[in-house]
Amino acid sequence: MSRLTHPAPFPRGPLIAVGILVGAAILLAAVGQYTGFGKTDLPQSTAVEERQLIFVDQEDGGVGVYDADSDDLIAVMEPGTNGFLRATLRGLARERKLQGLGQDAPFRLTHWADGRLSLEDTATGRRLELHAFGPTNAQVFARLLGDGSQVQ
Repeated sequence: MSRLTHPAPFPRGPLIAVGILVGAAILLAAVGQYTGFGKTDLPQSTAVEERQLIFVDQEDGGVGVYDADSDDLIAVMEPGTNGFLRATLRGLARERKLQGLGQDAPFRLTHWADGRLSLEDTATGRRLELHAFGPTNAQVFARLLGDGSQVQ
């Protein structure tokens, strides 16, 4: 006859320590949320330049970029290029779709006096600080403001 053996019980000390650690993390997160401790706010700045843009997928896989105010075509992103721009727009379009919003509302590209560059979806209100993704990626959008040379 075979004899069943039970494994030794897990020590209670490490379980209690993990419980305390998880509880402390939740408590600290709640304190930070309600008091604002550790919160980072962007300083107020004024817009230096702003442009309303509409991005349109083309049949060949390119992306046409239009000035929303004049309906002028200002750039064409050729197929297989500008991966950051495409990924950014895909994410914003997905959010619009999840909220049941159309694709007609323009995006607001803003160059701020402090050098920041932001892209705001006027349909959802979501704003991306493009320099957070690095200067090379921000420059892709900066070129759509004009020659892009004034944005660093």
